[in-house]
Amino acid sequence: MDTKILHVDAGAGYDIVIKPGVLDDAGAHIRKALPRAKRLFLVTDSNVSPLYGPRLAASLEKLSFEVHTRVIPAGETSKSAAELVKLWEWMTAHGITRTDAVVALGGGVVGDLAGFAASTVLRGVDTVQIPTTLLSQVDSSVGGKTAIDLPAGKNLAGTFCQPRLVLMDPDTLATLPESEFMSGMAEVVKYGCIWDADFFAFLAQRPTREALTADIGHILYTCCDIKRQVVNRDEHDTGLRMILNFGHTLGHAYELAGRYETWTHGQAVAAGMVTAAELGQTLGITEPGAAGKIRAILTPLGLPTHIPCAFGYMEKAVGIDKKSAGDSVTLILLEKIGAVRPLKLPKAEVLDTLRRMTEA
Repeated sequence: MDTKILHVDAGAGYDIVIKPGVLDDAGAHIRKALPRAKRLFLVTDSNVSPLYGPRLAASLEKLSFEVHTRVIPAGETSKSAAELVKLWEWMTAHGITRTDAVVALGGGVVGDLAGFAASTVLRGVDTVQIPTTLLSQVDSSVGGKTAIDLPAGKNLAGTFCQPRLVLMDPDTLATLPESEFMSGMAEVVKYGCIWDADFFAFLAQRPTREALTADIGHILYTCCDIKRQVVNRDEHDTGLRMILNFGHTLGHAYELAGRYETWTHGQAVAAGMVTAAELGQTLGITEPGAAGKIRAILTPLGLPTHIPCAFGYMEKAVGIDKKSAGDSVTLILLEKIGAVRPLKLPKAEVLDTLRRMTEA
């Protein structure tokens, strides 16, 4: 696979570099992007650290960076206010300055937490994202959203903080457990649903991890290119960027119902996309059969297409959705595979429809 580079115009502008083995020359890429930086604060987790931490640190130190490393516990529970405070205290205890930078090595939890900490300590220092999971490579590492979870729900406290560089090494996906790889595929399928019917068809012809891995460069590039186009046009999620949340409103309900332990984010989004398509069909927005097409692509990947969920969790998720405005909520509904429409509806109407669907 050849090196692929995409440029994002948001923030100060930055490159997404997709290259097998890029961990080994990460130092050179970061030195070019951050010529003033002398010290790097590397944040990773207990799963990723033994796999890739020393290798990345060696690459950074080769370029004369002083590297400080913090390893957080792996898992969604680390995306919390308590861990955020610990990161702030660690950074300040080591005398972080405005010319230093934070490097996030890991999946979405690490990227979100480290990015949030970097965007707020000293009112903001530079960030480099080095995602190591499929979900973080195609989604959370690009676009500048950072967040932590609150007891009321997922990602309810955060900032927009565009990184200065994103480095993706597809080779890191080889160490992902099957469930984590397929969890990331939910976000991959989402891009086909909302933007590119041909890409959706391409994915439908590759129902196994082996087949997907053979074309992983094309998959990563396509997903990042779609997200780049969206973010360039709507950096702060006030219009077009909302379409990236297809399946997420109800997905958050499923995550909340499972206390962020039963279902991964990708699994919840998978079922959320099916439910959103069914909701759209019920409302007469989505063409008949779209939900069935999404089920058909998700099922061979081992992703859930239905998650039992008490109506109360749906009610709570709609109530705290970040696309809410007063008594209304903007739902992201398909018109057909490859085309999506944000639709502002009264929350009461949405909840009444969901209740009837749940009871049917």
